[in-house]
Amino acid sequence: MKKSLILKSAIALALAAPLLASAESQLVIGTGNAAADLNFRVVVPRVLFLGVGTGAAGLANNTTEDTVTFDYSTNAAALGTGAPAGSITGNVVPVRVVGNNGQITLSASTTGALTNGTADTIPWSEITSTTSLAALPSPLIPLTGAGAASNVTLSSGTKVTDRSANWTFSYANANVVAPGTYGTTNGRVTYTAAMP
Repeated sequence: MKKSLILKSAIALALAAPLLASAESQLVIGTGNAAADLNFRVVVPRVLFLGVGTGAAGLANNTTEDTVTFDYSTNAAALGTGAPAGSITGNVVPVRVVGNNGQITLSASTTGALTNGTADTIPWSEITSTTSLAALPSPLIPLTGAGAASNVTLSSGTKVTDRSANWTFSYANANVVAPGTYGTTNGRVTYTAAMP
């Protein structure tokens, strides 16, 4: 019975030995120095982050969808004149892009013109944006479908990108349109970041 217990214990220790952390050691008797090596590793995953609006605040998932509103109800005389809306909400949008595997591109896509729930439309060409940082351009919003991609400038000439900017959106107000709240249908732009 003792031989069986000793054998089982020896097998268990042999199987567990690779799982135990072990460091190098050196015993020096008398004069001289003892040296021991210890290896380090840092494991970094491929990371790609795009935050637009509220989601730009940190590197985490955030499901808040912000809304940019151009409200002419207090400035109706300006309709179709190219003048700004009487009330603008949320047209300056913070954006952040982070990636660690090379060139990142940004693109925008839509599912068609903004509508007011009827056949009345405002084309996406009436909505434009500017950026506070040329290294993080705001992609052109396409009339429908996926638009052309634009490059985000890499940080310090490496494979790493960490860029933050504010995109400021404008409504051209080039035409008088039928009444309603446009964007109740097809009011979403989806921005996509891509990295190899």
